[in-house]
Amino acid sequence: MAAKKSTNRKTSRIAGFHKLERLARLEAVAKFAGLKAATKKHFAETGNLPSEIAERLIENVIGTMNVPIGIATNVIVDGREILVPMATEESSVVAAVCNAAKQCRNSGGVTTSNSGPLMIAQIQLIDIADPETARQKILERKSDIAGICNATDPLLVELGGGFEDIEVRVLQTAGGPMVITHLIVDTRDAMGANAVNTMAENLAPHIAKWTGGRTHLRILTNLADRRVARARALWKAKSIGGAKVRDAMMAAYHFAAADPYRATTHNKGIMNGISAVTLATGNDTRAIEAGAHAFAARSGQYSPLTRWEVTKDGDLAGVLELPLALGIVGGATRAHPTAQACLEIMDINKAEDLQSVVAAVGLLQNFAALKALATVGVQKGHMALHAQNIAMMAGAVGAEIDAIAKFLTKSGTVRQDVAEKELARRRNKIAK
Repeated sequence: MAAKKSTNRKTSRIAGFHKLERLARLEAVAKFAGLKAATKKHFAETGNLPSEIAERLIENVIGTMNVPIGIATNVIVDGREILVPMATEESSVVAAVCNAAKQCRNSGGVTTSNSGPLMIAQIQLIDIADPETARQKILERKSDIAGICNATDPLLVELGGGFEDIEVRVLQTAGGPMVITHLIVDTRDAMGANAVNTMAENLAPHIAKWTGGRTHLRILTNLADRRVARARALWKAKSIGGAKVRDAMMAAYHFAAADPYRATTHNKGIMNGISAVTLATGNDTRAIEAGAHAFAARSGQYSPLTRWEVTKDGDLAGVLELPLALGIVGGATRAHPTAQACLEIMDINKAEDLQSVVAAVGLLQNFAALKALATVGVQKGHMALHAQNIAMMAGAVGAEIDAIAKFLTKSGTVRQDVAEKELARRRNKIAK
């Protein structure tokens, strides 16, 4: 006899799910997953992000993921004292910036510069027999292109932005030659994705008409190499532990400069700081990460985003350069109340000022990582903070958290099973 098919099978096909109110969606998920009442209650609370805003930011919302925001102190950027909000779940990231900033205060902190708020949109032209001629035809239409683009966003033009220039390249690909037009647009204080994408969409039919080809993809590039931020700082050798520490840090940098395996982790450390400020201000962390790593590989080998040198006086100088497509208007940056609050803490009124702060934090983060790796090792400071997380995972609450964390750090074994045994021992002792 054939087995009967189960009539209790779960399905992720929930008709009309997106049309439900948030709590009704949560109820549907709870039923599907068999969530405990406490879990449902946890998702129902949205913290400092009102439910009605959360539902406007993404689709199918059931709750929020609250990430801690810490404040980096001691920071000086272009002569301005600043407190920097950083949103991250990783221990030691905020503390590292505080320490690095403190050690370069006596040399003026971090100095920055920016290349300007220029973004690039790409228009792909295919099915073209004479790509070089097509390239010239597009370049000849620069004034027409400017008019079409600026008519798309007159408000941006009114604010001082808009079309700046074009670049046209012929690419030889596995699918045949392609002509790629770059629209270079000044997006002012916006990140600019929507603005440049709309311009590309509107211009594409004209390019097809002028060249006789077929336009295909029309979208921005996250390799925003016309929107580069730069930061530099000097750490006096006597302030960081002397020539021995300086030389150890230089050896660590030389390793990263020669080896992409090391460079990847080197740059990850930089992005610990950059992504934390990017997230705190409601900007697109994925776009920033993608652009940074592509920029790091532009020479053909993946390389560090920072450069480190020893000055004639024997001090340590560091520089950072990377694309930072950040905005202070539009998207989550404008809609999210916490993002606005973080901008308020920093007194940021221009996108370029935010770029400067973010670049400064990236450089400070890298200094801290290099110094830790070259001296005591990254684990000593990191694990001391991580021990608190392990204590909480083991079930510690209140004063137990610090007590268990100290025990783990002192024992040199920061593991959950060790924390659980010590917590049980302490609780049994108190019970007796």
